[in-house]
Amino acid sequence: MNEERIFQVLLAPHISEKAAVLGDSANQAVFRVATTAKKGEIKTAVEQLFNVKVADVRTVNVNGKSKRMGMRHGRRKDWKKAYVSLEQGHEIDLASIGA
Repeated sequence: MNEERIFQVLLAPHISEKAAVLGDSANQAVFRVATTAKKGEIKTAVEQLFNVKVADVRTVNVNGKSKRMGMRHGRRKDWKKAYVSLEQGHEIDLASIGA
């Protein structure tokens, strides 16, 4: 996979309380990824970018919320989230990377 596609697949780390708990207890990292990204592409991108071995990838399609601003109705975009499980002995420190 070329470097350009890696940055198209992985958009940003997803930092939240749940992601922090998973990182500590289950050796997982959470990323916001492109909606067209496949699990194999996500695995390859994480392995090449962070030099780690990925054990498993789970993805979730997150539906955008409906919002109102006065009389106008709007909707946030749908997006995709990837839970990346790392093999024993491998770790990604997302707090040092920043969001």
